[in-house]
Amino acid sequence: MALPDCKDGYLDLGFARLDTDRRRRTGFPEVVFCQGKEDAFLREIFTRLYEQNGEVLGTRADGKQAALIQKDFPQAQYDPRSRLIRLGGRADRPLDGNVAVCTAGTADIPVAEEAAQTAEFFGSRVTRLFDVGVSGIHRLLSRLDELEQANVVVAAAGMEGALASVIGGLVSVPVIALPTSVGYGANLGGLSALLTMLNSCANGISVVNIDNGYGAGYLATQINRLAVQGRVTGTD
Repeated sequence: MALPDCKDGYLDLGFARLDTDRRRRTGFPEVVFCQGKEDAFLREIFTRLYEQNGEVLGTRADGKQAALIQKDFPQAQYDPRSRLIRLGGRADRPLDGNVAVCTAGTADIPVAEEAAQTAEFFGSRVTRLFDVGVSGIHRLLSRLDELEQANVVVAAAGMEGALASVIGGLVSVPVIALPTSVGYGANLGGLSALLTMLNSCANGISVVNIDNGYGAGYLATQINRLAVQGRVTGTD
């Protein structure tokens, strides 16, 4: 199938304009947000991006959408926990650096897995530290050596969202605070965790949107890449 003209850095499909120049500009190809897309649109977008890039990552996909993509691409992998569709990618390539992905509780794992698997898709090695929340802080402290070895830490937490502040006071690397919508009524769908993280007294913390595991994994990979490049060039 012939590719549409992309001389302006995008493919104009009428219903979508696919950013074929994004990898050159940012180091990452365009990613597909699957939720809400019509089936025919989703299939065409995946097909065109795969033709262009040899890999596609789809986020917020449901099982029906995954089955649809797997009809065209049987090799595509779907993880219902993170709701990611991975087609191609770095499965057969060595992973670089070290991104630590932590959760306060087990209920935060789906969002954390979106972050972890996004980072892995883009080439980062990931260390998972789950259920290390502040209600049993000894669980976190027992893994401190692993946190200290990371180039960047993602801290996923709902409820009051204190985990990111605690980690920020323990490590010398950037911490990406990832608020989740886990919690009782006053959690307000993750708003209380978000506000706690935005108001953290610890330094070196950035905050992504509620349940935005993809955004956390992307940012973590950017930081991890810089750390790896610094070691290679001797500029760290």
